[in-house]
Amino acid sequence: MLTSFLRENAGYVYLLLQIAALAVALWVYQRPGSQSYKLAWMCLLTATPVPGMILFCFWGGARQSKSLRLKRVPPIPEPYERRLEYAHNLAALRERSPSWGRLAAYLMKRDCYLFRDTTAQYFPDGAAFFSDLIASIRRAKRYVFLEYYILAEGLVWDALFDALRERAAAGVEVRIIFDDFGNLFRFSGEALQALQDAHIDAQMFNPVHRYIGRVYFNYRDHRKIAVIDGETAYTGGINLADEYANLIERFGHWKDSAVRLRGPAAWGFAAYFMQLWKMLGRELSRPDDEYRPRRSFPPALGYCQPFTDGPFRNPDYPIEETYLQLISSAQRALYVTTPYYAVEESIQTALCIAADAGVDVRLCVPAIPDHKLAYLVAETYWGELLRHGVRIYRYAPGFLHAKSVYIDGETALIGSTNMDYRTFQLHYECGVLLYHMPVVRELGRDLENVMARSELYTLEEWEARPWTRKLAASVLKLGAIWL
Repeated sequence: MLTSFLRENAGYVYLLLQIAALAVALWVYQRPGSQSYKLAWMCLLTATPVPGMILFCFWGGARQSKSLRLKRVPPIPEPYERRLEYAHNLAALRERSPSWGRLAAYLMKRDCYLFRDTTAQYFPDGAAFFSDLIASIRRAKRYVFLEYYILAEGLVWDALFDALRERAAAGVEVRIIFDDFGNLFRFSGEALQALQDAHIDAQMFNPVHRYIGRVYFNYRDHRKIAVIDGETAYTGGINLADEYANLIERFGHWKDSAVRLRGPAAWGFAAYFMQLWKMLGRELSRPDDEYRPRRSFPPALGYCQPFTDGPFRNPDYPIEETYLQLISSAQRALYVTTPYYAVEESIQTALCIAADAGVDVRLCVPAIPDHKLAYLVAETYWGELLRHGVRIYRYAPGFLHAKSVYIDGETALIGSTNMDYRTFQLHYECGVLLYHMPVVRELGRDLENVMARSELYTLEEWEARPWTRKLAASVLKLGAIWL
């Protein structure tokens, strides 16, 4: 009877579906959030009502709870004395630099605390980072936390696993979170079993096999965090895989970066790991406070602020707002490295305004992309930037995967954050803001070296692209939120 009814009234049924899709599109327009994100959904819903509404049911919700079964776990609580210390740090930073104090205050309201007396070491490549990380793990006395998007078998993993296994055998608590989708075909069941045999507690984030039928693998854990004893922490763009140390070649020379924090700020990353571990339904073997650092640290220059973000905050996007504030606060120089570029109009406009105001704005991107469709979309933004005086450098030796922002020799951002919709709205991300710390100058020198090895992209080159490339890029831009 249903089949007969639909056959006889197909036109009316489809009209009802179109009206329903239009109503959903209007609702999407009214809700808060990214204008480009809403535009993409509205186009899909009105152009193809049936598949558009099905996909919206899976991916279009404003809250991650629609798509991930994560427990609602509050941030690791901070005692009153610690909060007073963080407030004192904020007051001191505000007095020295009102603009950076404003940014720090914004993140403090989102439980991203401001630390001092922390030293930082910058790593301009994966080989130096892995060597230092493994050495730190071998010195671990209490615990090692690792959280990475990619955990791939190979030479890097063999050396890292040897250190982890040795520490676990010595009674050190070792816990790992890794993203399942990021490790499809790269981390075998045998490797996972070896972790279990070594008494290393590993947890997959959002296993694909559990959600593949519901298309819920869109939300990923893209963070890069390593914490040792609450005293040393690492973050940046580097995953645990051989290509990041250029032991194998993928897309030419792989350029990346990371930073090591030694001091109170390491606790910030430990707390983020612990919160997500609990959100995944797992328990820790000790009370939260026992994971804090157990010693004091000597005075050190500057302040640093570990931060994190994820779809559980939607439609609040702290990372996107952080980029906006960094750009608008630049006075002399603003250097940005990112492998992907697909941003809201607000960020695009902020970069153009900064360049028009006389700020030396430079954008560093790969010359050899890993995702060609995403690269085509990025090109659609470059013409406007070039017309306003933004200089765009393409890293000639290969793939630039580093995610960093350098401002005026005073402040820097280093983390897992790309400049695209996935970072801003879909992924769990992390990073650290470094205010008035010596490591900021180290980053600046490395970026100068990157640009010396890069090709300066010109407006003439952009305008000379084949019309077919321009057309394809313009069409793909409508779906940039899914690339």
